[in-house]
Amino acid sequence: MDRRFVNVILLGFGFMFVFTAFQTMGNIEKTILDSISQDDPSFTGDGYTSLAIIYATLAVCNWLAPSAITLTGPRGAMIIGAITYLFFIVTFMFPRTALLYAASVLIGAGAAAIWTGQGNYLTVNSDSETISRNSGVFWAMLQCSLFFGNLFVFIKFQGKQHIDQETRNMVFGCLTAVCALGIVFLLSLRPAKRAPAIEDAKIEVVSNEPTSPLDAFKGALRLFYTRDMLLLSVTFIYTGVELSFFSGVYSPSIGFTLSMGENAKQLVGLSGVFIGLGEVLGGALFGILGSRTTRWGRDPIVFAGYLIHITSFFLIFINLPNVAPFGDTNETSYITPSPALAMLCSFLLGFGDACFNTQIYSILGGNYADNSTSAFALFKFTQSLAAAACFFYSSRALLSVQLGVLAVLGTLGTAAFCRVEAAARARRRAIAHAQDLDEKTPATHHLADNDLHYD
Repeated sequence: MDRRFVNVILLGFGFMFVFTAFQTMGNIEKTILDSISQDDPSFTGDGYTSLAIIYATLAVCNWLAPSAITLTGPRGAMIIGAITYLFFIVTFMFPRTALLYAASVLIGAGAAAIWTGQGNYLTVNSDSETISRNSGVFWAMLQCSLFFGNLFVFIKFQGKQHIDQETRNMVFGCLTAVCALGIVFLLSLRPAKRAPAIEDAKIEVVSNEPTSPLDAFKGALRLFYTRDMLLLSVTFIYTGVELSFFSGVYSPSIGFTLSMGENAKQLVGLSGVFIGLGEVLGGALFGILGSRTTRWGRDPIVFAGYLIHITSFFLIFINLPNVAPFGDTNETSYITPSPALAMLCSFLLGFGDACFNTQIYSILGGNYADNSTSAFALFKFTQSLAAAACFFYSSRALLSVQLGVLAVLGTLGTAAFCRVEAAARARRRAIAHAQDLDEKTPATHHLADNDLHYD
């Protein structure tokens, strides 16, 4: 196992533990905060508002992240970001409305640092042959966080209609310890230099990584307004909206559907487990088949993810009541709410998300290898802005409206990704053709020179 792949594995473990803590909190935050409000009427914090603040801050700070990384390096940025995740989780042990929202702002800034640093670090430890594999392996390890954290919550919430303070503090304490373990893994990351030049077709802008904060900011602006990045931004927007839906809206909606049975609240954690299973299976599958999928193209996988998501949206529409995102309800939809069908939809949401995100990581790491810091920062900016918007309207929009928005954006995002990938394939063919001509041309000149010499 070469050093660069060891770095990817260590990176995966670090993110797995940090996000076991955070993604579990995101999944249960709405449910937990509603229970805190029942125990303490002075606490008025709202889970959707907190998550919206996180992603809005993340979107804004992503413009500054490339500049910050020129000062801290990718490892330093990831460690600083992970510490803000630790602080966010600790604040839940001391529920105060102002503290919740202040911590949400802080973790949003930290998220910009940790994710931009991650994209850069993954790229410098990959080449054209390993970028798809490394993206898939990292994604599978990252999404194990959904499995482990939510399985723990499923066990702790068993048989509870109201999440009492003792149970809440037990969950918060364990998640704090897990997040701290992730920081230890990030501290163990070793410096890495760029792998040998990636032989992929660069998209429109070919430049070296910036060396100053001002250069980084200017480079991000130039890259954002290129044709292919604007097209990819449509895909990024879709991934942001569906991320906020499955991570903060769908699972609580299951718990609010009281006709699911007396263990409806317990299903919130189980839903997260099935989302994680879908994410891990998708990441592992595309990691194992990384070299083959790159040869076939990335668009078939994205299109498969689109079909899987459309199927899940329809099943959710007929299974959950329209008012499920707002709070506890005894209403039903077109069928009697089925826990089994709800868990199937959770799995489909996770697997489809893995289809999109592994290929986004692959195309950014391959086609923007010389400008990876700015490329990943723009990805997170667009995705986070869309996620924040979704969380802001989630507390007001009916479930059918949210699913309709997802279907439209999914269609547009898939079409945009396929357009960019088709253009990249055409460029690769042109480069290969030019290389073939170059290989033949020197031999011809050599013969001509010999003939002239003998004459």
